Amino acid sequence: MEIIQTENLTKRYKRYKKQEGLMGSMKGLFHREYEEKTAVDAFNMTVNKGEFVGLIGPNGAGKTTLVKMLTGIIAPTEGTIQVMGYYPNKLEKAFKQQYAVVMGQKSQLFFELTTEDTLKLFQQIYNIPEDQYKKNKNFFVDLFQVKDLMNVQVRNLSLGERMKMELIVALLHNPKILFLDEPTIGLDAVASRQIRTFLKDVNESKGTTILLTSHYMEDIKVLCKCSIVMNHGRKLYDGNTDLLFEQYQKSKKMTIYFENNADSGIPESCRILEKTKDKLVLEIPKEITEKVLEFYIGHYSIRDIGIEEEEIGSVVERIYREV
Repeated sequence: MEIIQTENLTKRYKRYKKQEGLMGSMKGLFHREYEEKTAVDAFNMTVNKGEFVGLIGPNGAGKTTLVKMLTGIIAPTEGTIQVMGYYPNKLEKAFKQQYAVVMGQKSQLFFELTTEDTLKLFQQIYNIPEDQYKKNKNFFVDLFQVKDLMNVQVRNLSLGERMKMELIVALLHNPKILFLDEPTIGLDAVASRQIRTFLKDVNESKGTTILLTSHYMEDIKVLCKCSIVMNHGRKLYDGNTDLLFEQYQKSKKMTIYFENNADSGIPESCRILEKTKDKLVLEIPKEITEKVLEFYIGHYSIRDIGIEEEEIGSVVERIYREV
C-alpha cells in the first residue's frame, strides 16, 4: 500500500544576488538581481506502508528540502505530492497528527523541564488518551532503558540521551510515518548503535514507515532495505540498498597502527592516504581487502587495525558520473 507518492515534484528558490561593497548594497535598494536555484527537480518517488527507506546524497542534494515538502513545511513549485492521502501543505490537523519529524541538529524538547514533564506536555499537545500514553511511554522507556533519566532536567542530558528522548517524544502518539534527518549526527559509536537498534525495533514491531536521511553509511546499510540517492535535486537511484553499494562502492579505507616503527610495503593497487612512522592509511579496492588484511597481519606486528567503508559522498559522486 502506497503511503508516500510524488510525481515531477519540483522546488525552486529565488535568491538575491548582492553586489560587493557599500555601493553594491545601495544599488540593491533600487534594483535587485535574483538567481533561481532548483533544490528538487522533477522528483518521482513511491514509499509503501511499513518500509524503511534511506534518502542519501551529499550536502546540497535536496534531501532536507524534500522532507520539508513531504511534511508540509514548504510548498512545492510544481508537481504532485501525496502523503497518507493528504496534500501536506494544507497542514490539516488530521495529517499532522499522523507523522513525526526528528532532525539531528534541531530539538523539540523543553530544556528546563524534566523528561517526565516533557512527555506529559506532548501528551497534552497530541491529546493522547492516558492508557495509550502509559502504554507507549513504558514501551519506549523499557526499549531504550532510560527509566533512571525520567526525572532529569533535559538540559542535563548528554547528546545521545537527548536524541533518545527526541525519538520517544516523536513516537509517543503512534505516528504512521517518521521522518528522520541525520538522527545520529554527532553521536559516538555506542549511542549510534543504540539509536539504530531502537529504530529497527520500532519499524518492525509497530510497522512505522520511516524515511531516513543520513551521511553515515552504517545507518543506511544496517537499517534501510531500500535507498533513494539524489544529487542536485534529482533522483539517481531508487532500489535495493545492498545492490546499490555492491554496484557502486569500489574501495575501502584501512587504517593500520604498528607496534614498532615500520617501513611497510604497499600492496599493488592500493593508494596511500596517510603515512607516519607507526601509522598507515590506505585506500584499497574492495575485492582485495581480505588479501591486504592477511598480508599485513602475516608480515608485521600490528597494534590495531580498522577497516571503514568508502565515504558516502564518494559513492554518490560515482553514481552521478555513471548514470
